[in-house]
Amino acid sequence: MTHETTSRRRAGRTPGRTRAAVAATAVAVVLAATGAAPAAAQSFGSSGSSDPGSSGSSDSSGSSDSSGSSGSSGSSGSFGSSAPGGPCGQSSGSSGSVTGSIGRALPWLTGSPDGALPQLTGRTQAVEMVTGPGSPNDTIERFSVSGTDLGIMWDNDNAGGVHQTMMAFGDTVGDCDTDGDDWRSNVLFRSADTTLADGMRIDSSPLDAPNHSKEIIPGFGIPGEYTVIPTAGVAVGGVQYIRVMGVQSWDTPGNWTTLYSALASSTDNGENWTLDPLTVRANVANVGIPGIPQFDPANANFQQSAFVKEGGFVYEFGTPSGRSGSALLARVPEAQIGALTAYEYWTGSAWVPDLSAAVPVIDSPVSELSVQWNAYLNKYVAMFTDHTNSIVIRQADRLEGPWSGTQTILSGQLVPSLYGGFMHPWSSGRYLEFVGTTWDRYNVTYYRTDLNGLQMAAQDQANRPDPATTGEAQRVGTEFPEEQEPTTGQ
Repeated sequence: MTHETTSRRRAGRTPGRTRAAVAATAVAVVLAATGAAPAAAQSFGSSGSSDPGSSGSSDSSGSSDSSGSSGSSGSSGSFGSSAPGGPCGQSSGSSGSVTGSIGRALPWLTGSPDGALPQLTGRTQAVEMVTGPGSPNDTIERFSVSGTDLGIMWDNDNAGGVHQTMMAFGDTVGDCDTDGDDWRSNVLFRSADTTLADGMRIDSSPLDAPNHSKEIIPGFGIPGEYTVIPTAGVAVGGVQYIRVMGVQSWDTPGNWTTLYSALASSTDNGENWTLDPLTVRANVANVGIPGIPQFDPANANFQQSAFVKEGGFVYEFGTPSGRSGSALLARVPEAQIGALTAYEYWTGSAWVPDLSAAVPVIDSPVSELSVQWNAYLNKYVAMFTDHTNSIVIRQADRLEGPWSGTQTILSGQLVPSLYGGFMHPWSSGRYLEFVGTTWDRYNVTYYRTDLNGLQMAAQDQANRPDPATTGEAQRVGTEFPEEQEPTTGQ
């Protein structure tokens, strides 16, 4: 049975430089159906910030208040289809063939950043777009971010006396009329929004020009280093840390090749970052970064990460490149987070300094993992994308496990091309807020799910059925933003 709805929502202004990429889709609605050179240490400075608390700041427009999302409706069509475009209109028709710099960087993209918000029934709801067209954060005008992904979140540990959520994004595009589509490997947003239920207001971003989010971590500048993607973030003693992966190539969907993973740190709340060679886990021998630890083949299992602070330790889950590996577990005293020799790895029965002795704590496939404690469930929750491109969770009493079977929070049947489920670090009650990305539309969406009834013993290894297959969750429409023409003087 198919339910058709019609919906529009008002959104921030769409600048002329990106309108060509989104005009075809910034209309009423679609439908629905059910069913640099190497160095010993590299510091990356800033020419300004939109954060009112930082020096040399540039002003950004936008509001820090929170507002609810608009109601739902839709038209007819297929939510599984992809609009032609890619972030800057590179694809041709429905074939998804892509040209230009972004096509080379992100070859699977087949749709434009059109602000499509899925209308869902069941325990999980799409609240709003965090980035791109249709986002109340107006990221196109304020930060020159029209398409991006991930949105990895962590608490900033009250850095500089301001309590905020940090949010790191991957490959980002902005002005589609410039050479290279204004592509950046990564950008960072900050938010002090404590009202989680109705969305997430972005307050500031490190800038390199007015209204332009800078690439915060360019990488080591070694041969073959194509892009540098954040995989996890944590704050220790007011210092921000991001674990990044240096990507050599994007391969087939769900697969990629990395050169290394490494820690970058910031002592000024994310404004400037230093990438530390001593934290490099090289994925290939002779990677070309001076001063890094000796190559260990076992590094391949720690190319992507998720952090949890507990009992004076930083726990780090590690997975290989791509979306098909298992998760291993390491820990390090907080004060020694930058010393790889201080890390211990879980063998299933003990903590040892040998990475090669580590065993999986969460079985494959695990990708884009986030882990945190949930007081309502009284369990640790691990969220990741599974083999069906659905966002699922597992539960555990201890970080070492055992971890329960999976429960599907957001089905890839209802939101195709889905990946990157990252939980809001301040979300710990009955309602769990998180973000997800779709690679065809290539922007980040904010979701909220009801955990009532999902209590699950860690020893229960049975995977629960996808609610999209049982009828408990359906997609009843897709809501697009209205296009608003710029107003003189705004």
